[in-house]
Amino acid sequence: MVKVINLKWEKRLLTNRNARAVALDTLIRVLEKDSYSNISLNNELQKAHLSANDSNFATRIVYGTIQYKIYLEYQLHDLIKTKLKEIYLRPLLLMSAYQIIFMDKVPNRAVLNEANKLAKQFGKVNSNGFRIVNGVLRALIRRRPILPTLDNLPFYLSVKESVPEWLVEYLLKHWGAERTASILSSINEPAKNIVRVSQATNLANVISEMNQLGFNPQESTLNLNELIVSHGGISKTSLFKNGEITIQDEAASLAVQAFDFVGNEQVLDACSAPGGKTVQIAENIPQGNVIALDIHENKLHLVEQNCQRMKVSKRVTTKALDARNADQAFAAGKFDKVLVDAPCSGLGLIRRKPEIRYNKKLTDLTDLQKIQLQILDHVCSLLRSGGELVYSTCTITQEEDEDVVKIFLKKHPEFELKPFKAAKMQAPNGMLKILPDSYGSDGFFISKFVVRG
Repeated sequence: MVKVINLKWEKRLLTNRNARAVALDTLIRVLEKDSYSNISLNNELQKAHLSANDSNFATRIVYGTIQYKIYLEYQLHDLIKTKLKEIYLRPLLLMSAYQIIFMDKVPNRAVLNEANKLAKQFGKVNSNGFRIVNGVLRALIRRRPILPTLDNLPFYLSVKESVPEWLVEYLLKHWGAERTASILSSINEPAKNIVRVSQATNLANVISEMNQLGFNPQESTLNLNELIVSHGGISKTSLFKNGEITIQDEAASLAVQAFDFVGNEQVLDACSAPGGKTVQIAENIPQGNVIALDIHENKLHLVEQNCQRMKVSKRVTTKALDARNADQAFAAGKFDKVLVDAPCSGLGLIRRKPEIRYNKKLTDLTDLQKIQLQILDHVCSLLRSGGELVYSTCTITQEEDEDVVKIFLKKHPEFELKPFKAAKMQAPNGMLKILPDSYGSDGFFISKFVVRG
């Protein structure tokens, strides 16, 4: 692929050399040691003390390489003629291929030079890694990117959109070829920067201040008090630090808005961490209280921090508890409302968390379904007569969404689905599914139950 040489870029190679080393360190941890990308990258960035530009450069390489891993592996598979014995080689080749193919402002010779230096830096004494890296990347530069033929559509889409073949086949089965192509294309688009404005804050004032700060806020298609901002960095503003806004996807916030609040309810948030929906519930019940559960006690600190920043701590009580034991800890009929934002495959979040696509498999869907149903079984008795139960997931699979609803209703005939409105969205049959390509949001599912009258 021929590129125009950017001389300004070449002047920054000294600093970007450090950025690339940070990216490589992170990718070794993620691709070879199964570490979480966000945690590994944040740790490496903190140690490196890079400039803002170099941090952004390293971040783009890390997430871009992970996002397009299958595609990049396909570009390299016939060019690698020997076994890659050293742990850094595969991540280095992948991140270099990502820069060559996707980062048009980076000269190819800069990518090659820096990859060679990293091979010498990370390689063992007398390693042949330098020769492997140099040879493979030069061959890639000479050859244009390739794709498999359309004869095998699942494999073609798997490579083209860098999604495991099992997931492509799943989408094709449930949504057909045209919608599958649309969904897969959408999850590789950049995630929007979304903020939710606190209900205690004047929306017009927030919009005015954001405009002054250069965030150019735009109204959400889905939600009334959510704004799309033009770039990141909102968490560094006084608006965020003072609890006037919080970062929450526009689809995710609909789950809490499915409730019909009065303002004095006792609410159970059965799976609360990191606390975005807990905060949102607390904002709606100025005379009420929400008990926030999570199976991991350390994660409850995140809930508490979010509640404190958003100034709702007085209405929130946290408790370390597996939701499947909730009926042993609380009396039947204790709560007016129960939210089960269940643990799930997270396949609606692929745009934000690209590695999710690689660490899930088909059997996970039914395994998670069992956990989701167990949670519902053990919290539904805690709902008082006339109360509301909302079940939600950040996934789009039928096993974890509609099938859970169907099985739950069969096992608990005293419950029925209830139509609801959440912000700008209507759910006349009591269920709402948002696919990633519908509004450019996270994929999400919401259902609402009440006890039969």
